[in-house]
Amino acid sequence: MLLRWLPLCSLLPLLACAPTRTMADVGPDPSSSTAAATTPAHVGTDPGHAGRGTPLVPVGHDRLAAFAAGCFWGVEDAFRHVPGVVATAVGYAGGHTSDPDYDKVCTHTTGHAETVLVEFDPARVPYEHLLRVFWKIHDPTQVGGQGPDEGDSYRSVLFTFDADEAAAASASLQAEQKHLDRPITTQVRPMGAFYRAEDYHQQYSERTGRHGCPIRVNLDTL
Repeated sequence: MLLRWLPLCSLLPLLACAPTRTMADVGPDPSSSTAAATTPAHVGTDPGHAGRGTPLVPVGHDRLAAFAAGCFWGVEDAFRHVPGVVATAVGYAGGHTSDPDYDKVCTHTTGHAETVLVEFDPARVPYEHLLRVFWKIHDPTQVGGQGPDEGDSYRSVLFTFDADEAAAASASLQAEQKHLDRPITTQVRPMGAFYRAEDYHQQYSERTGRHGCPIRVNLDTL
């Protein structure tokens, strides 16, 4: 399976987790379908009223989903292009310590994964479609990170909010494995506390126009 990462163009030493991490900071390229895609203006930034480990409550009949698939900048950018997604935020989930921040998570000792929290309208997009996007935008067979980012905070995880999501996630993983030669490393875990990341991480690509941690797919096809 080909990795869906664009070539690294420069380093971000001020934001890098550790010397082993090299994050792409690629400016908009008019010839790139990924860079040229336009995020729908209506996608919000407050899924489930996310805070620092506070209860998550979606609006009305919306539902929540959470995905860890490497550097959360690119993963969030992808999900914000999926019709039916109404809000996203990046943060930390799946760890064993309380109140993590970026510096702590970057030590790879807290157990947290960089995670994108998604609020979606199930009348417009089924959870199963979000799962297909998840498999499409990263390499679920990679061990010890994702793309050029090394460490367990970049591992592949499907965080589920109820029994239906857990069943759908497990079935989707089994179906995806049939198309791959190497074993999938993705974990399927119940969602616990979600800690919203620092403001400068939120909607990074959208705010800056720079496609840091990009994925090599046409965002308009998601």
